Amino acid sequence: MSTTPTTDDAAETEPESTLATARKQLERAATNTDVDPAIVERLKHPTRVQQVSVPLERDDGTVEVFTGYRAQHDDVRGPYKGGLRYHPEVTAAECTGLSMWMTWKCAVMDLPFGGGKGGIAVDPKSLTDDERERLTRRFAEEIRDVVGPTKDVPAPDMGTDAQTMAWFMDAYSMQQGETIPGVVTGKPPVIGGSYGREAAPGRSTAIAAREAVDYYGRDLAETTVAVQGFGSVGANAARLLDDWGTTVVAVSDVNGAIYAPDGLDTHAVPTHEEEPEAVLSHEAPQTLSNDAVLELDVDVLIPAAVGNVITASNADAVAADVVVEGANGPTTFAADEILEGNGVAVIPDILANAGGVTVSYFEWLQDINRRTWSLERVNEELEEQMLSAWSDVRAVVDERDLPWRDAAYVVALSRIAEAKGARGLWP
Repeated sequence: MSTTPTTDDAAETEPESTLATARKQLERAATNTDVDPAIVERLKHPTRVQQVSVPLERDDGTVEVFTGYRAQHDDVRGPYKGGLRYHPEVTAAECTGLSMWMTWKCAVMDLPFGGGKGGIAVDPKSLTDDERERLTRRFAEEIRDVVGPTKDVPAPDMGTDAQTMAWFMDAYSMQQGETIPGVVTGKPPVIGGSYGREAAPGRSTAIAAREAVDYYGRDLAETTVAVQGFGSVGANAARLLDDWGTTVVAVSDVNGAIYAPDGLDTHAVPTHEEEPEAVLSHEAPQTLSNDAVLELDVDVLIPAAVGNVITASNADAVAADVVVEGANGPTTFAADEILEGNGVAVIPDILANAGGVTVSYFEWLQDINRRTWSLERVNEELEEQMLSAWSDVRAVVDERDLPWRDAAYVVALSRIAEAKGARGLWP
């Protein structure tokens, strides 16, 4: 049965902030557990949010000052962990909300990390390579006191990549007087990075989609899939699902989507990394808008681009049976309730795209032990970790008849609360 927002819900029809969504999800999760309310209250707030000025000398000699952030939400289970993004809309509130999601994600995956997130409010497309390097090195210096292998371990995110992490690691190491590869993850393998790290979020998203298809008693060969976003996450997920026998009918980038009812050859469609913004250059029967991809009548929809794309305004139009969140926070709190009312299963981001932080954990272990894992071992370990987390969440879904997001939060919150209970509260 379709659920349409009323006038009283007007405020909810606009995409809410990442922080507002994260806090609402926490409050809802708390109603499904017997966690001490004092612990829930503590988890609504980050441990700290660092704001710094990052001056940059442009190539023409002028100086521009950007604002950088590092939000550290909770470290009861281990060092803070989370990405660094370069994007014009990076704010303290956004970083705080994303750091909360990282806390839940690490707990769902049972990793010994807490949640962190940060970045610089800058358009990376406006920077030359030399400017991006200078900006990154200065940012590393500005937040050097709050990061480290046992404190807070950044990773790539929107607008950053393995090279960014290499510059950050080098700048940090130079100031510390020794090479410390474990200060960041997502580095090139030649300097301590892990094989399979870049593809990991897309691989875990594909694994989650595969398990969801199986859970609902379907055959992969008879499953249709639409993917919004054909960057690292969306492309890797689409190609794996294609390899496993599903019919990927639509993929998109920032300029729009291509649609082929009989299926696309996803390996022939250029990813953003292979050729930026080139999806529409691939021949296909139809082209669609990015918004239209979300409304296709498919078995599985994978929003893998940016946050807040499924809102109260368009949730009723989502025709997929299962939504697998490849992006962080693609579904607002209000939209979640509409999808639930319409019988659409949502596999949450904190489970589906957790491959990134999981392989980051593997990279961290490799750096500590100074021993490299093969790509085969990384993928095998990721598969095992994902299936274990899936099993934990599925058990709560089955035992308590909860939606997948609520069940994932129950698993995460229970583990965090147990750790906080064991450690107690410092006077």
